[in-house]
Amino acid sequence: MEISIANAQQKVDEWINSFGVRYFNELTNTALLMEEVGELARIMARQYGEQVAKPMEQKKELADELADILFVLICIANQTGTDLTQAFEKNLLKKSERDKERHRNNEKLR
Repeated sequence: MEISIANAQQKVDEWINSFGVRYFNELTNTALLMEEVGELARIMARQYGEQVAKPMEQKKELADELADILFVLICIANQTGTDLTQAFEKNLLKKSERDKERHRNNEKLR
């Protein structure tokens, strides 16, 4: 089953209102987002970098941490009235216009 960005925003809002009581405030959610990104960084350093996971860390799954980040990001979008579909489309257009030749001309990427 595919979920659109708009549908994901709606599902998170429904979950918050059903199980979460209310949204944490924006500052708390920003701190939680940083926490989740830190957990992702830890996994990346151990799975793709030079560090070795401790026995208790081996249960952590990359997909689950990415989903945690997405959930909190959607919470922040919902509580600030941000339409992520519109924001993503606008951002992709900006990147496409700004970077249309930049990466092709980057010697480091060849």
